[in-house]
Amino acid sequence: MIRRCLFALLFLASLARAQFQPAPIHPSPDRRADEGQGPFDRLVIRGITMIDGTGAPARGPVDIVVQGNRIAEVRSVGWPRVPIADRDRPSKGAREIDGSGMYILPGFIDLHVHTGGVPKAPDAEYMHKLWMAHGVTTVRGVPAGPMDWTLHERERSARNQIVAPRIFAYHRPFTGEGWKDNPVHTPELAREWVRFAAKKGIDGIKLGAEDPEIMAALIDEGRKLNLGTVAHLDQMGVGRMNARDAVRLGLGTVTHYYGIFEALLKDTTVQPYPFDHNYNDEENRFGQVARLWDKIYPRSSKEWNDFLDELVARRTIMDPTMTIYAAGRDLMRARTAEWHQTYTLPSLWAFFEPSRSNHGSYWYNWTTEDEYAWKKFYQVWMSLINDYKNKGGRVTTGTDSGFIYKLYGFSYIEELELLREAGFHPLEVIRSATLYPAQALHEPKGKAIEFGIIRPGLLADLVILDQNPLENLKVLYGTGFNKLNDATGNMERVGGVKYTIKDGIVYDSKKMLADVAAMVERAKAGHR
Repeated sequence: MIRRCLFALLFLASLARAQFQPAPIHPSPDRRADEGQGPFDRLVIRGITMIDGTGAPARGPVDIVVQGNRIAEVRSVGWPRVPIADRDRPSKGAREIDGSGMYILPGFIDLHVHTGGVPKAPDAEYMHKLWMAHGVTTVRGVPAGPMDWTLHERERSARNQIVAPRIFAYHRPFTGEGWKDNPVHTPELAREWVRFAAKKGIDGIKLGAEDPEIMAALIDEGRKLNLGTVAHLDQMGVGRMNARDAVRLGLGTVTHYYGIFEALLKDTTVQPYPFDHNYNDEENRFGQVARLWDKIYPRSSKEWNDFLDELVARRTIMDPTMTIYAAGRDLMRARTAEWHQTYTLPSLWAFFEPSRSNHGSYWYNWTTEDEYAWKKFYQVWMSLINDYKNKGGRVTTGTDSGFIYKLYGFSYIEELELLREAGFHPLEVIRSATLYPAQALHEPKGKAIEFGIIRPGLLADLVILDQNPLENLKVLYGTGFNKLNDATGNMERVGGVKYTIKDGIVYDSKKMLADVAAMVERAKAGHR
């Protein structure tokens, strides 16, 4: 009997470890000579309107000088609709970009990514170019892929050997090449894993359903070693560790909504699931969570405000990733998004379709009642996020793309639109995409931000487009926005990011999208 129990424990431990291991991914190819120009001794972007990422209003015209991979100067050179005097401008650069009529923003940051993998999207180049084409110059992998693979790609990206955002590597406990196969999860073992992973070079820890004593050890040891922490407090562990509990242990970022609603339950201490609920049934898992919308203390109640106030006081980051669940409230819209035909790999599309075994592919019998529950859930969730922001809390942008009909890059812009729907002013939306996530990545290390706003001395991660995103966030989609041209009387596509600049290297965003479209066409023809 003892041997049988031990075997069962070992099997369950190995199964848990297997579930945590990301799928294999082909690394990005080396950057070709025709992919990106620079960095330059002196790059000058002239006469552009700047949205600097701090929440300040747009300002222009300005000339921005980049030397190498850093911003050297931001100079106001006049007033709108007034000719610019040459004497007020910086001297000529090795590369010049005429920014007249265009807008420049800091590079965007996605705090919740996974880099596809076999079978759905086997080539990292696919995800990397979709992110970069939408202005995403930094991502936090949670995890991006297997540990050694991610650390290798992180260094290649840092050296700009590949076309990819800069990568921050967060990893789940008890994983990593070289980590011993030990099923006994104790606080001592948790601390040992943190030291092992920190020595490997990871940037932070992704937490989930760990027991409270394990999570406490992971967070405490991580803080000692200047590692960031983010938690998806899933349903299997949230009965013992909700968002309030985890934040009191020192958790840095709460991602998704898990643990937040459970911290505000009104009449029960656990979600009142139906008696036939099974967590391993994906439609149960995702269908029932929305039924929490009316089970918590209401907006503006003492309990609601006390919870948010405590998170604000502890400087907790909320990274809601609303986009990844948005199909739940309108499945038809998510399935028929206009970019799927051109930019979604057939293997990824197959993963999205209803399946009992693919994570998030839960559309077995998705009804009006399910969508009703999700719509009500979003109303409450968005009001909570907006209240948190208004109390001084920091809300960031993450996507978790690659599931539930959400495509890399495109879903990032949807997340910006969802923040707007929640009540954020467009300037607040941009700040949540730039400054706040930069702080989330740098603060655990005790460092000042190196990117995230447009300032001299910071890294030259920038986004340029020829439409005003504050008027219409839709112009940031790679497919642009369909708008009537009054001069011709025809509808035409406008917008889409024109240039993505990372580390002072200027990339043609439309060219990156064309590369992705070609990958999809080859896959449809039966070639990788």
